[in-house]
Amino acid sequence: MPRVTKRLGEVLRDGDRVGTRYERILAHPPAKVWRAITESGHLRHWFPADILGERRAGAEIRFRFWPEAVEQASAELTEMEVDLEDPELPGRILAWEPPCLFEFLWDDEHLRFELFAEESGTRLVCTVWFGTPGPHGISGTATGYHVCLDELVDSLDGRPIDMPDPDEVAQLRRRYTEAVGATSV
Repeated sequence: MPRVTKRLGEVLRDGDRVGTRYERILAHPPAKVWRAITESGHLRHWFPADILGERRAGAEIRFRFWPEAVEQASAELTEMEVDLEDPELPGRILAWEPPCLFEFLWDDEHLRFELFAEESGTRLVCTVWFGTPGPHGISGTATGYHVCLDELVDSLDGRPIDMPDPDEVAQLRRRYTEAVGATSV
């Protein structure tokens, strides 16, 4: 079972927008982390969707949910009006600067992955500006990204990726609900 990082992402506010900035220290060089956040064979281990399309700034892309992600979250995807027979959402790459910066829109969410070389490996900063709240609200989405990034760390470290403990995830979601504020979830 994957470990869940106890440290929450930092909640960001810009007018009506709410976001979260996560940071992870990875014991791997930026080039390896870059592959893990941009290549299909690596995304499958930690991200709920594949990224289809050309990798360059300005490119229109599609996010196709992996079959296991569709199975796991079919109720949520249906509520978000994602066609389970063709589970894709649109996107666009805003910045593509290997191996340092990958920024994109995923439907109406804005994600930015920054990689910084450190003596011990890579510091990954992932900033997410949330779009339309999903079925579990902003706190649920923040929790989902938190868990995904923990799975990225486990994948890079060669640990097995299993379903996280539901009680730990529920506790994490409660903490994000408190951090974001009940009026925003």
